[in-house]
Parts: sequence; structure tokens; C-alpha cells
Amino acid sequence: MARLIHGWIVLDKPVGLGSTTAVSAVKRILREAGEPKTKVGHGGTLDPLASGVLPIALGEATKLCGRMLDATKEYEFTIRFGEETDTLDTEGQVIATSDVRPSLADVGAVLPRFTGEIEQVPPAYSALKVGGKAAYQRARAGEELEMKARRVTVEVLKLLPAEPARREDQITLAATVSKGTYIRSLARDIAQALGTVGHVSYLRRTRAGPFLVAQAISLDFLDEAAKARALTRTVLPLTAALDDIPALPVTPDQAQLLRHGQRLAGFPATPGLSLATLDNVPVALVEAAADGLRVVRGFNL
Repeated sequence: MARLIHGWIVLDKPVGLGSTTAVSAVKRILREAGEPKTKVGHGGTLDPLASGVLPIALGEATKLCGRMLDATKEYEFTIRFGEETDTLDTEGQVIATSDVRPSLADVGAVLPRFTGEIEQVPPAYSALKVGGKAAYQRARAGEELEMKARRVTVEVLKLLPAEPARREDQITLAATVSKGTYIRSLARDIAQALGTVGHVSYLRRTRAGPFLVAQAISLDFLDEAAKARALTRTVLPLTAALDDIPALPVTPDQAQLLRHGQRLAGFPATPGLSLATLDNVPVALVEAAADGLRVVRGFNL
């Protein structure tokens, strides 16, 4: 009988595919390859018009999708000046225009204003809930939405080297951002700070938490690997999403208690999160405190 697979596929999501559609495509590939039915989820929505790193969780790794949503992300993106759209990308309707085309020096001068902790108004066309309904659904229905500003962190924001055939109406940037940061809003705000308007014409996620674009594979590559019965070569271990969490070896008796969600009293451990393991097999994500270990997430491996 085929073994269930638990771990991560780092997908290089193509433009035009939504995150949930990508998950469905992975499920189909696994099903057609005769793999046992397993849970599949994703670690952070990526707009259909964006490409790049989409971590796909299989089996017990789906329990870590929430952690991936909180992870730092890296993007490369192009701002096209002169037109702002209602969606803040190429898909929307033009709602404002400007003849102002900022120089590279002008752009470089305003970037520090958008680095560090900043206030940002999310796009109306986003999956954020407004009154229990996704904002984009309300926006598409013609509702005028007032999105609330939120604090986000932009760790790095820099100009990428200009290509020889650089167009005067656009620039390409790289950004490292905290959870909840919208690159489309960042592009809108940078354009406005430069006395013009703009929208995102290209967006690629190059990192999500520990997962890098260099590790990412296409759906076609995954399909070929699955048909060749070489799927495990494309799957990173469940622990790949926990590279910043120290391992904490436990005994078989302690592992049994943790698997039942019980607290381990008087366990000497550094305060904070650890990964309890038995013979290098993950047992549970645990939080160490003065009164012992508490299970945050148990794994059925």
C-alpha cells in the first residue's frame, strides 16, 4: 500500500492561476498518479496575476499553514507610472492618470519613507473580510469601500538594476515584507509620493518564510515526477517549514503524552517554541514555559 506523503511542495505558481486553483491542480496530479488521498493546503495566498513561490502543504504539514501565513515574504515587482487602476494591477479599470514620470533618482529618494514600520491601506480588491464578506466581492458588486489603514513592516525596499531597455514609465523593485503587506498598495503609495499615479504590472514572490524560488518547481515538473513515481524527490520534509525552531528530543513515554495533548510538567527547556521529536520524527510543536511543555500542534506521523 502506498504511504501517505507529509511535507511541502514549493510550487512556482504561474501567472493566471489562483492559489486555491493551484491546490486543486496539485490534488489532481496526486490523484492521477495513484497517490493515497491526502490533505492539501497552501501557505499564503498569491494573486492570480502574481507568479512565484507558493508553498503547498501535504498531509500533516497542513497543520503548519497558519505559521506560513505569518512568515516574512520577498517580492520583485514593477510599478508602471501614469495610470492607477481600481485593482491596483493590470486587471482593473483605469481610475486616474498622470503625465509625471519620475526619474530613478526621485524614486531612490522616496524609498526610505516606505521602509520600516509603515501605515498602509489595503486594496479594496483583496481577500480581507469586510463585514464578514471578502472585500473584492463587495468591490465587484459596486460597493464603495473604506478600507482601514494597518501597520505593516517593510524590512527591505530597493531598486533592482535597470535593464538596458528600461522604459521611462516603469521601475522594478525588490521588497522584503511582513505578513499583511500588500505590494499593490505599496506601489500605489510610492507613485503618489512621487507626484504621480501607478499600478503593479509585474509581481513575483521570490521567498515565503524558509522557501526560496530556487527550490520551486512547476506544475508540469510535478506532474512528470508523479507519473514517474518519483514524487518524493519533489517533496521537502514537514520540518522544512520549521528551520528556525530548535528540535527537542523526547522519550517514547513523553511522546505518548504529547500525542494525547497532555502537558509535560517540570520539563527543562528553553522558553519559547520547540519541535518535540522522537528518533528524529516530529511529535509536536510545543511551547516551553515555567510550568512545563504545552502542545501547540500535534503531528500524527
